[in-house]
Amino acid sequence: MPGLIGKKIGMTSIFDSNGKNIPCTVIEAGPCVVTQVKTEEKDGYAAVQLAYDEKKEKHTSAALQGHFEKAKTTPKRKLVEFPNDFKKELRLGDTVTVDDIFDPSLIDWVDVVGISKGKGFQGVIKRHGYSRVGSESHGQHKRVRTPGSLGASATPSRVFKGKKLPGRMGGERVKVLNLRVMKIIPENNLVVVKGSVPGAAGSYVILEV
Repeated sequence: MPGLIGKKIGMTSIFDSNGKNIPCTVIEAGPCVVTQVKTEEKDGYAAVQLAYDEKKEKHTSAALQGHFEKAKTTPKRKLVEFPNDFKKELRLGDTVTVDDIFDPSLIDWVDVVGISKGKGFQGVIKRHGYSRVGSESHGQHKRVRTPGSLGASATPSRVFKGKKLPGRMGGERVKVLNLRVMKIIPENNLVVVKGSVPGAAGSYVILEV
C-alpha cells in the first residue's frame, strides 16, 4: 500500500455537481524524499522510507545526519516507512509527489492516519459516552455525571481490568478509512478529502492509498 506524508492545513467546504455543500479537509501531501529502500534479499521485506518537512541541522542527531547524507538530502522532521507498492521504481534520493500516488482521472479513496487532539483528563460522559443518572434536583450529591457501580464489593473485592473510568483522553493514533479524494492540486501538493481527519491544523498525517 503506497502512501505519502503530509500536513493537515485545515477544513473547508466545496460544492458538488448537485449543489450540495460538502465539508472537506485540505492536506499538504509531500513532496517526500526517499531516504531508505529495503529489499527482500537484504532486509527480508520490501519497503520504502519517506521523509518530509525541513529540519535544521543543529536539531538533528549525528546518526540521522549521516542517514540523510546517504540520500543526498537535507534533514527532515518526519520519517515513515511504506510497503514498496509504488507505480515507479524508487531509488535513494528520489522525490515522491501527489502525481506519483493519485490519478486525477479516477475517483480515489484514501486512508488517513493522524494523532487525535489531546483533551486532557475527562470524565466518563465525555470519554466513554455514558449517560447522566437521575435528576439534578437538590440533594443529589453531584452523582449525575459519576460512572456508577464499580463492581461487587465482596467478590472479587477489586475493580476488574478494562472498566471504563475517567482518565486522559485524546492524543492517540487514529486511522480513518475510505475518505474520498474530492480534488487534487498537484502544483501546490494539495489533496482535498471528504470529511474530517484526526489532529489539529499543522499536525502531520499519513496518507495510505
